[in-house]
Amino acid sequence: MLMNKWIRLCFLILGGGTIFKLSSMKDVFYVPMQEDWGLTNTQIGLSFTVYTIVQTTGLFLSLYIADRISKKILLPVGLIGVGLCGLYLSTLPPFTGYLICFAAMAFFADVLYWPVLLKAVRLLGTKEEQGRMFGFLEAGRGVVDVIVAFGALFVFVQFGEGKAGMQAGLIYYTLITLAVGIVTYFIVDDDDKVESKDNVNANFEVFKGIKHVLTCPNVWLASFGIFFVYAAYCGLTYFIPFLKDIYALPVALVGAYGIINQYALKMVGGPIGGFLADKVVKSPTVYLKWTFLISAIAIFLFMQLPHETMNVYLGMAATLGFGAIIFSQRAIFFAPMDEIGTPRKYAGSAMAFGCIIGYMPAMFAYTLYGWMLDTFEGMTGYNYVFSTMMAFSLLGFACSATLARRIKKQKQLATASVTA
Repeated sequence: MLMNKWIRLCFLILGGGTIFKLSSMKDVFYVPMQEDWGLTNTQIGLSFTVYTIVQTTGLFLSLYIADRISKKILLPVGLIGVGLCGLYLSTLPPFTGYLICFAAMAFFADVLYWPVLLKAVRLLGTKEEQGRMFGFLEAGRGVVDVIVAFGALFVFVQFGEGKAGMQAGLIYYTLITLAVGIVTYFIVDDDDKVESKDNVNANFEVFKGIKHVLTCPNVWLASFGIFFVYAAYCGLTYFIPFLKDIYALPVALVGAYGIINQYALKMVGGPIGGFLADKVVKSPTVYLKWTFLISAIAIFLFMQLPHETMNVYLGMAATLGFGAIIFSQRAIFFAPMDEIGTPRKYAGSAMAFGCIIGYMPAMFAYTLYGWMLDTFEGMTGYNYVFSTMMAFSLLGFACSATLARRIKKQKQLATASVTA
């Protein structure tokens, strides 16, 4: 039974590690997207604004379908839908087509797929295992990410590092996503719908769960904890052009760094964040509280470094060190949903709501950060980006500290009622 749980987790990780590769193409192809596709920093950022608008509005639909429709349907459809979008992206369409594709990928990946994946992972583990379950999900996705992304970089180099190379890399992403989608249909079981004697009662139970989620203050606080982690996480993308512009890192090495920065750090941050949250701090919320404060201090110290004269490898190490903190937070930022006591039968609604609030920064953060870099030259623009990331971390500290106090009080009241 235990082995079956981890085997199922591995298959969930495989899908979770491939479905976002096409929408995250910037992590490997940021510079070619500018030089060969003709996209500006602002346009690349705007695509994520469109993506997040569809994601955020569509996740209201997920509040219903995540607890109503089986994962055996939703997970394969999400993967195959994203793969079909990749076929179109590989033609390097005009900017309007590029935006439409990002809107479609948001629907398939974030509305149909991601909340259902999170629900499935949460239900695999006990309350005491949540940090580790989500930590292993993030770490496993990091392994898949690195393998797949370095494969794309290899294809890119083999096809000449230009327009043809980028198109070949996108086709590579597409084929893998479609293949995983097909395999997922035959492997995933059909057991997580809300069961009832009839559709009326099943719908009533789902809407009851939605009402519970929307009226619970702790769910809102946990969701905003995700929000502030993700707002800082969005800024990690801009370490990639930062190393090119300030440290003059070659384009191929920039692509390799992007893979390490966005993917390999999951393998480090995932297990560490999950272990520390479960075994050392014994609270995902408390872990988030202190790492928010640490990340704010770290980015402030990073801004004081003499980047124009500093060794490139020291600069890379400093950015990766900060990224490791953020990824340790990302690994467990959904774990508080179980810690606050949300009923497991409402897991889909709770995860969907956490996604609605938590991923909202992508609606504005990429565009904001890109605008800063396009408007303010050199270190000035990057310092504006880093300062904004620091502000988000400080707000996250305040949010998580509030939630930690509420959870502590909730436990004290529960203990008092038992001993009374």
